[in-house]
Amino acid sequence: MNDSLKTYKAKRNFAITPEPAEGGDEGREALTFVIQKHWATRLHYDFRLELDGVMMSWAVPKGPSYDTHDKRMAVHVEDHPISYNDFEGTIPPKQYGAGKVIIWDKGTWHPLDDPRKALKAGNLKFEIHGHKMHGRWVLVRMKGKGEKQEPWLLIKENDEYARPAAEFSVVDEMPDSVKALPMPAGSAPAAVPAAPPRAGAAERAAPKAALPETLSPQLATLVDAPPAAAEDWIFEVKFDGYRILARIDGKDIRLVTRNGNDWTHKLQPLHAALSKMKLPSGWYDGEIVVHDDNGRPDFGLLQNAFDKDNPGDMVYFIFDLPFHNGRDLRDVPLEQRRAELEKVLAKRQTDTVRFSAALNATPQDMIAAACQMGLEGIIGKRRDSRYTARRTGTWIKLKCGQRQEFVIGGYTDPQGTRSGFGSVLLGTYDKDGKLQYAGNVGSGFNAATLDDLKAKMDKQAADKSPFAPSRDIDKKAHWLKPVLVAEVAFGEWTHSGSIRHAVFKGLRKDKKANAIVREQPAHIKEEPAMQTAVEGTLPKSLKITNPDRVIDKQSGATKITLVRYYALVAPLMLPHLKGRPVSLVRAPEGVGGELFFQKHAEVSRMPGVKQFRQSLDPDHPPMLEVPTEEGLLSASQMNVVELHTQNANGSSYEKPNRMIFDLDPGKGVTWDQVKEAAQLMRAFLTELGLPAFLKTSGGKGLHVVVPIKPGYGWDDVKSFSQAIVAHMAETIPERFVLKSGPRNRVGKIFIDYLRNGRGATTVSAWSARTRPGLGISVPITWEELDSLQSADHWNVTNVHTRLDVGNTPWDDYAKSAKGLASAMKRMQFKPGQG
Repeated sequence: MNDSLKTYKAKRNFAITPEPAEGGDEGREALTFVIQKHWATRLHYDFRLELDGVMMSWAVPKGPSYDTHDKRMAVHVEDHPISYNDFEGTIPPKQYGAGKVIIWDKGTWHPLDDPRKALKAGNLKFEIHGHKMHGRWVLVRMKGKGEKQEPWLLIKENDEYARPAAEFSVVDEMPDSVKALPMPAGSAPAAVPAAPPRAGAAERAAPKAALPETLSPQLATLVDAPPAAAEDWIFEVKFDGYRILARIDGKDIRLVTRNGNDWTHKLQPLHAALSKMKLPSGWYDGEIVVHDDNGRPDFGLLQNAFDKDNPGDMVYFIFDLPFHNGRDLRDVPLEQRRAELEKVLAKRQTDTVRFSAALNATPQDMIAAACQMGLEGIIGKRRDSRYTARRTGTWIKLKCGQRQEFVIGGYTDPQGTRSGFGSVLLGTYDKDGKLQYAGNVGSGFNAATLDDLKAKMDKQAADKSPFAPSRDIDKKAHWLKPVLVAEVAFGEWTHSGSIRHAVFKGLRKDKKANAIVREQPAHIKEEPAMQTAVEGTLPKSLKITNPDRVIDKQSGATKITLVRYYALVAPLMLPHLKGRPVSLVRAPEGVGGELFFQKHAEVSRMPGVKQFRQSLDPDHPPMLEVPTEEGLLSASQMNVVELHTQNANGSSYEKPNRMIFDLDPGKGVTWDQVKEAAQLMRAFLTELGLPAFLKTSGGKGLHVVVPIKPGYGWDDVKSFSQAIVAHMAETIPERFVLKSGPRNRVGKIFIDYLRNGRGATTVSAWSARTRPGLGISVPITWEELDSLQSADHWNVTNVHTRLDVGNTPWDDYAKSAKGLASAMKRMQFKPGQG
């Protein structure tokens, strides 16, 4: 046993803990590193570097930061065995380090100087290459003051990977495990050549799930250049065909377009081929094409292949497997999904059904080769990307030339010897839903396509133009209903918004006309090996004014800090906001400045914030709702710090569906007394047969929330909550008080039942507070109450330590709701007596 592992082994009972006792292979050509995210007493990140047969280890409470100004505390702890690099699991209660552990990052590291001398000197500089960690870093030892464990600092060096904290937080934006991913390849010397992902790993890592009836496909974003870190991407041929998803459940095989249309009856030869393969149940994602005599996909030939008399040789290239064999693989990294798919197809694929292989060259070389071969372009997908049913930046398309779909809105008469029509008039929809003229196309047609398209256009004849007014449209044109969709290749866009040198490629039958817009190539602004589309990042359309204005002196938080916070927690917060009237607390001057509390507001400057259509309060303007992330972010741009909600939904406003008891401590009340008061409150509610859920207030107290079934009006619910508080104050007068004045609360806690009145509000879960430190109201379990340090235990700057828990403490909230009749009867409370 390595002597440095004595401390590690002495602290653990390996008959109980699943942690490895020893072992592990040393890196052959380079040193390995691992960072484990560890939910022990407090969440922290265990940073481990291989040296001399062990993993040197530091505990980093806040995790690493790409901001060179951030000096993250790193406590030097005992060495761990190299086998610990593969450990992911839960250390049992009462064991050393009890809690959940995941592999947050892994890869290789390279010391820039002699590492042993550098460690002795307390200044270890190194390069690192992982899935999330990149570039140069330094560990600096601090001058200790008698601590048992050496304090060090982990600091990002100034290089091409460095990024300001206000722009990027690696721990917030990349929170998940990388255990399923292979060792990353890259600039640092590889420890061991990265093995392909083991087939079957994706299936074991994915949750069990019933096969859904429908599935929307992930779509790719058109970009203007390849990503900087090409090694983090997989590239495939961009097929010139139709996107088809195959739902296979035993003998039940359905072939569905990207828009959800069932084309099984149109694709009988493919259906027959898939039936013979006896594939496992799942959703298979791919593209159908027909090749020309030179082996290139030809969109025109594909359209002809639907002719029953001349079906053509259709090929189905499968490139993804979002569901497989009773498992949901959508959250499994792409590289793992493809490994599983390749295994499934290995001995089954035929000339009709094939695996879409990855290309092996630089993106520039691949694009050049694709264009030379007459292909449409290439598709790039991040190796670690999830399968998301929408268009994202983790799937991209790079085209050889310009080509897209257009809506046909009319045609001109033929000239000379040509029959049918001269050219078709094209358009795309703008953001206001208007069809904007985009030029015409008159080439790419043969006699057969002229006749076929003319027949289809005759069926869509219209009396007036479907286009928005434009001087460029031929006045003698024949108008059509905007139904037909054409795919067109072209040379360029003119300044007036029309295409030049256009060539007709065929009609699209798998795309809806009202969804056709002008494709604008995006630019991937990506640091090497960084994710491009992650939760918590801001949409490009959101413009933040005065982003660097400090809104909280205590934490140093700026306006952009708060906006990014709301972007990060939007998925957690929106369930608490949707459907409820919301009041906004604006703080234009930040914490300590004047506040504006708004139940009613003009929403034109806050896109996504809505007004309830029905009049919830006839004597006042419409109330507000914040149902979307767009609304949450636009509100924070308008200096909204707090969001408060009422106790009823807008759809049944006269019948509240919750009660809230706000424990508001007076002067001299300790935090331990507040926690005790919450437990007493819970005990009495339990005696009444009522459920009790808990959240921090983000300020001084706690909120006890009771979900109820709508049945009584505002007055009855408020009066009953007052009766509960009165009983608590009468039973335990040394702890509780019924009156709210500051003098009445000295040394006591006022349980604020006024939150239950008509129009009254309480700060929403996950809302920040306009208090020094920007505390947050966070749902918690009763079991963890004792370990909380304060009502603002979590704030805008440390919330990343809570995101993995999220709303799970309230998982049973909705189904726990109870009617109040039984509880009222137990208290001998009669509705209407208030």
